[in-house]
Amino acid sequence: MQDIINWTDLFKDFVGIFAILNPLGAIPVYLSMTANKSESEVKRIAIKTAMAVAIILVISIWTGSAVLQFFGITMPAFRIASGLLVLLVAISMFHAKSSGASHTHQETLEAAHKDDIAIVPLAIPLLAGPGAISLVIVNVNQMDQWFEKILLTVGIFILAAVIWLTLRIANSLGQLMGTAGINTATRIMGLLLAAMAVQFMILGLVDAFPGLADKS
Repeated sequence: MQDIINWTDLFKDFVGIFAILNPLGAIPVYLSMTANKSESEVKRIAIKTAMAVAIILVISIWTGSAVLQFFGITMPAFRIASGLLVLLVAISMFHAKSSGASHTHQETLEAAHKDDIAIVPLAIPLLAGPGAISLVIVNVNQMDQWFEKILLTVGIFILAAVIWLTLRIANSLGQLMGTAGINTATRIMGLLLAAMAVQFMILGLVDAFPGLADKS
């Protein structure tokens, strides 16, 4: 199996998805949205949010390519678009802010009047937003073996467990890391995402215009 699976690329995919999900960066928004909730409600929201993130990304793994084919979207075009989207998210993370591509202030205000905030806006678009979905689809398209998709699916469930744990101890993490600590972690993950975004766009441009590779 070692000869079949590219473990290095799989690990990079896993790290990239974790970076764009950025559960640490979601802590301030999560705490503000659950400030008036009971302990039982907070527990339910945490597990429901994690499950929703897992379901959204697993569906993206197994159906994303088919959706692109249905709409006639080529992978080079999708790579370039995904790169631009992920880059926007990364730039916002540099500034320790939520990207408008994944979450807006108006959605936060609207969520304050909702009884159930686990799926919308916490799971989508705050955590598993368009950037995360695009990243998953691009990563899956680069996989040659179906077993790699299974491993990535398992990895998504592990990430969902990490999200659940992060939300469950959000108060303690917020106090321990402080605003500066959370912002620093967010900026580091933003740097990783920016590099991945540029790589996506380069690959997309080379695939769309093969002459670029010849000139280089």
